[in-house]
Amino acid sequence: MFLHQRRGRLAVASTAVALLALTTACSGGAEGEENTTGEPGGSLTVLTWRTDLVEDGTFDDYVERFKTTYPAVTDVKVEGITDYEGEVKTRMSTDNYGDVLAIPGSVTPDQLGDFFEPLGEQAELAQEYRWLADKSFEGTSYGIPVVGNVQGLVYNTKVWKAAGLTDFPTTPDEFLEDLAALKAADPGIDPLYTNYKDGWPLTAWEYYRGGVSGDPDYVNQMVTWDDPWADGRDHEVIDGLLYDVVAQGLTEADPTTTNWEQSKQLLGTGKIGVMLLGSWAIPQMQQAAVDAGGSADDIGYMPFPAQADGTFHATAGGDYNLGINVASKNKVTARAWIDWFHHESGYSESQVGLSPLIDGATPAALADFVDQVELVEMNPAPQGKESLFADIDTASGIVTTDPKYRQKIIDDARSGARTKQQVFDDLNAAWAEGRADVDA
Repeated sequence: MFLHQRRGRLAVASTAVALLALTTACSGGAEGEENTTGEPGGSLTVLTWRTDLVEDGTFDDYVERFKTTYPAVTDVKVEGITDYEGEVKTRMSTDNYGDVLAIPGSVTPDQLGDFFEPLGEQAELAQEYRWLADKSFEGTSYGIPVVGNVQGLVYNTKVWKAAGLTDFPTTPDEFLEDLAALKAADPGIDPLYTNYKDGWPLTAWEYYRGGVSGDPDYVNQMVTWDDPWADGRDHEVIDGLLYDVVAQGLTEADPTTTNWEQSKQLLGTGKIGVMLLGSWAIPQMQQAAVDAGGSADDIGYMPFPAQADGTFHATAGGDYNLGINVASKNKVTARAWIDWFHHESGYSESQVGLSPLIDGATPAALADFVDQVELVEMNPAPQGKESLFADIDTASGIVTTDPKYRQKIIDDARSGARTKQQVFDDLNAAWAEGRADVDA
């Protein structure tokens, strides 16, 4: 039986993805006049990292439907940004970072109010939306997630079947054995692809934390530890797997030449065995398989190779959050876009993602995964400690959301400059120092 047919046919199509939004701060309002209390109207600029959805006309459809709902809106400009995190971070050094935007991951909770307009009290919004904690601070929400993701591994079902692999690996060691079997069956493929050069795909590895242990308080406990990379803890398991898969030669030969767009085609055609990405990636990989003459069924989704108490777990949470530039001149229309997008666009359904709405339906393509894998929604930080993790993370110099963190692990695994244990020792020392600096 195919892997994607076992455990509930985990070939899911996926989620997250699209966030849209950024608008140039001076774009809103008629002739530059500020619109904060009137009806939606004037112009808006929306920026998104989803350049594919800009190019294929998806956003054109959203814009036309939005303008039909709000006839006084004269123009909505959608700008696709390839290096979204990097470019938006640069633009945020000025006021020119949009009316509506996907809040970058580099913005810490205590910085939210400096850059983004409050959307409402978290407790009140939580009656309608899920996963608000990530972009809330001291009880106020500054962002609403566009879609919910589950965290697993996207893989080529035909490649795994050809290697005789019919069971999902339940431990990192089993996973490494399976990757070796893929390589033995077809020496011309890359069993696992890191997407090292583009960098940002490596940040997906961070969000298996909490899923490895099945502990929704993992991050809240992590801020109390000096040694998160101690044996058996989630970060030790995650980064240990990354180190081992590279050290054992089970990834691309030259990670400095990887290419994100090409990787989708390579996975779809069976030149790559598996990539560690959130469920948002599945539709893109399925489309690549179809474009190459294959089938969407060539793409499957499996849980991270670790179990707690004999059960696979997968973290579930919001993707990018839409927020409003605090300097926007058209906040009324910006808020109208956010509300319309969540309720009327159909985005989460089209991306086969979990709806951010409390009463949103689970897409059929995710139903089996949800049935067979126990989902973990991470608990928010206690009130008053919303920025503690980010503060320690920054003070430590690790910055777990920065691709450089895991690029360094890959470099060491390739070169042997540091052993796996030395990597863990250095990370623990840096984290402990960061905790001490924050507590001082």
